[in-house]
Amino acid sequence: MAERALGVIGGSGLYDIAGLTETRWQRVESPFGETSDEFLFGELAGRSVVFCPRHGRGHRIPPSDINFRANIDALKRAGCSEIISVSAVGSLREDLTPGTFVLVDQFIDRTFAREKSFFGKGMVAHVSMAHPVCARLGNALEAAAMAEGIPVARGGTYIAMEGPQFSSLAESRLYRSWGADVIGMTNMPEAKLAREAELCYASVAMVTDYDCWHPDHDSVTVDAILSVLFANADKARALVARVAPAISPGIRSCPEGCHAALEHALITAPEARDPEVLKTLDVIAGRVLKS
Repeated sequence: MAERALGVIGGSGLYDIAGLTETRWQRVESPFGETSDEFLFGELAGRSVVFCPRHGRGHRIPPSDINFRANIDALKRAGCSEIISVSAVGSLREDLTPGTFVLVDQFIDRTFAREKSFFGKGMVAHVSMAHPVCARLGNALEAAAMAEGIPVARGGTYIAMEGPQFSSLAESRLYRSWGADVIGMTNMPEAKLAREAELCYASVAMVTDYDCWHPDHDSVTVDAILSVLFANADKARALVARVAPAISPGIRSCPEGCHAALEHALITAPEARDPEVLKTLDVIAGRVLKS
């Protein structure tokens, strides 16, 4: 398995990157069930990288059926210490035009049909989500995007909806009134689980179109949206290729505190912890459970 690798979660074409070598597809087993697909292991500019096709190759899995817990657990088992999440979003702001990459730093979770924690009955834990995105990764992504000439906005709030349907006009207007900047279906509970797993996490939200609040929304053609999608995919591959060697694999503890998120989070007394639950947490919480 890779040692202190960079995990990348995104579309099934994201891993088609020039310079990616030593590639192999491999299933990583998880006590939380089956991952979305096999993972693609490779080397990119000297950095070990593990790609997770979020929806499975061929986009087989809808957002609500993604096994987020298995994906995150398996990425950590594969040696990942950082995760870059890449996903398509709708814009809730006039100035965040299609083609813009938004490095979001906050989330509003409106999902309701998903397993959102590795912890529960028998082993309770509460992690802070006040600052859910790693600023260290954000800095690297911003610099890489600027070097590639990719329109990038640093900071913003991502509202995660359950889907698979898109918003009604009333919902879209409501989310704008809340101050949300982009809307998508996949970053929650992904970001929460990455925090529980003590992994650095950063989200690259790629704007494909305006949500239905925009007066010109109904005039946008499918061809126009597909054109943006393909252009975004090209830019995403360039971004990952640029940023991978810029993120040091040697860091042992993130200065942002990501790798110590569970330090004071475990609530259940040692004598009350369920041994069967603890077995599933051997990698996710092993650092604190063994201390």
